[in-house]
Amino acid sequence: MESTTATEWGLKPGDEVERKQLHIEFGGRTQGGIGPSAKSANVFLFTDPIAGEKHGYYDGWMPDGCFHYTGEGQYGDQRMISGNASILHHQAERRALRVFQGARGFVTYLGEFEVSPQNPWYEADAPESGGGPLRRVIVFRLRPVDLSPQPPETKLARFLGSTQEQVESLPVEQQITERTFVNPNREPYEAERKEAALVLAFRDYLRARGHRVSRQQILPPGETRPLFTDLYDQDLSLLVEGKGSVTRENVRMAIGQLADYDRFVSASKKAILLPSEPRSDLIRLAHSQRCVVIWPMAAEFASSDLTFPL
Repeated sequence: MESTTATEWGLKPGDEVERKQLHIEFGGRTQGGIGPSAKSANVFLFTDPIAGEKHGYYDGWMPDGCFHYTGEGQYGDQRMISGNASILHHQAERRALRVFQGARGFVTYLGEFEVSPQNPWYEADAPESGGGPLRRVIVFRLRPVDLSPQPPETKLARFLGSTQEQVESLPVEQQITERTFVNPNREPYEAERKEAALVLAFRDYLRARGHRVSRQQILPPGETRPLFTDLYDQDLSLLVEGKGSVTRENVRMAIGQLADYDRFVSASKKAILLPSEPRSDLIRLAHSQRCVVIWPMAAEFASSDLTFPL
């Protein structure tokens, strides 16, 4: 793509510029995060990591040395069209990717980037704008052209940089959840508070009987959002997923989560922990998927499988 302006690029990483003036000189959209220009051979990307993190967007440097940038589209699954396509195809269109920190007023130029030749983008889960339902978002891996990779700064980047293992044991007391990296700004529902209390009560029950109890952090291949089991009893080889209410939806969700975790955690038994005894059809559903159901009863816990030792 040939530039239609005589203005030459003169900004260096760290320089500040008023966004309005930037677009007067080089074109591009005056609003939004992605601004391909028809006036110059540039695609402008604007990022606000602090604001984005509240909505499950983790733009910024990652441990792989790339700047990860979330695509555009506030509602529904993001698609590889419009501004997103302009990022992916910037080299074929002979455009430079210019990344700025900030979205309004004065913004800071971070530098020129290019999409990584290996795995240029991946998919992640994030809520719709305003805290709506989860949907698929596109995250680009951008490799720096005129600067060195910077240290990770976002919560997710620091977390991923602290562990190299695909599966790692954590204390049950560490109540970090998958929601922390998907919709971190959302207040937990009452059922989730009940779930956390229920898991801790079952942990205390097992520990009082001399059992070694932990939970697992799992990072599936190709993913950047970790998974977290609720509880793992090493002595029983038992993987437990807790839910805060006794509904079919929760039982079905727990079955799916246990099936996912079971691919990475070596457990001979799987259990769904509920706040009370579920109706018989839900127990049959759990048993059909080789899961037992556990619930509190007085000062102890009962199991849907009488042969299962508690």
